[in-house]
Amino acid sequence: MRIVIGEDSALFREGLARLLADAGHEVVAKAPDAPSLVAAVDATGPDLAIIDVRMPPDHTDDGARAAREVRARWPQLGIVLLSQHVETRHSVELVAGGRFGYLLKDRVFDVDDFLDALRRVAAGGSALDPEVVGRLIGGLRTSDPLASLTAREREVLALVAEGRTNVGIARRLWLTERTVETHVGSIMSKLGLAATDEDHRRVLAVLVYLGQSR
Repeated sequence: MRIVIGEDSALFREGLARLLADAGHEVVAKAPDAPSLVAAVDATGPDLAIIDVRMPPDHTDDGARAAREVRARWPQLGIVLLSQHVETRHSVELVAGGRFGYLLKDRVFDVDDFLDALRRVAAGGSALDPEVVGRLIGGLRTSDPLASLTAREREVLALVAEGRTNVGIARRLWLTERTVETHVGSIMSKLGLAATDEDHRRVLAVLVYLGQSR
């Protein structure tokens, strides 16, 4: 993959670049702030951008805003927010386009899992840390669209939001793939999602799920 890194910490930026190069990827640009990140993506047209949420110039949500900007210009670009902070304002919209991941730096425990998440996002999938999912959904209200879901269906939907396939969900929950398919079908029906492209339906279901934090 051709990758752009947006990270203001020089040590972390260079360490990540070395890790990616050792894994066989090409780091085509390294940006220390949000404006140079946007410029680097425009100049190089990478497959994936790894972006810290809090970057200069403001050190608030500059990275997340830059992610939205490059997604608008490059809809097929894979984006992974890799941060110590959970940002909710821009993340739900980014999930809608697919090819999106949100991982917390201090919860990346395995290099192979991290690299697999990058490949999954670049291929069109998603990779959301469970803690990020939890922070995004917040407390569920009784009037929300998820109120009709069973506890098991919410558990399945949470794993869908992490970007897991039915096979991956089955392994995590010790269920058969057919049982997971039944749960997913029930979730789609209860959320009123029409039988259209399955990947699109899964994205819509995740949006309903994450949208409760707004």
